[in-house]
Amino acid sequence: MKTIIPVVLALSALLMMAPTVSAQTLAVPSAPAAQKATINLNTATLDQLETLPGIGRKTAERILEQRQKSGGFKKIEELMNVKGIGEKSFLKIKPMVFVAPKSDKAGGGD
Repeated sequence: MKTIIPVVLALSALLMMAPTVSAQTLAVPSAPAAQKATINLNTATLDQLETLPGIGRKTAERILEQRQKSGGFKKIEELMNVKGIGEKSFLKIKPMVFVAPKSDKAGGGD
């Protein structure tokens, strides 16, 4: 019993010196599905597409091919037109992607 008390006191002192963690910090999920939509399907690189859950190199290449063939995505649901992306895969990816027009540097001369 005598050895337990100093250990408890030492642990208490360490806890009191540790930085406080707010409830907001603890509530932030780190799962990929909790991420905001950060990848624009019309400008994403092969490497960026590969960061999506369930998207490997081959599927990322197919996404780029589909984008080029169709002139760009108009809505994210068009991902399901890519071989290898079904409804289940799409639902995992959906929160992480968005569609915005590609910036056209060649057009619009002032």
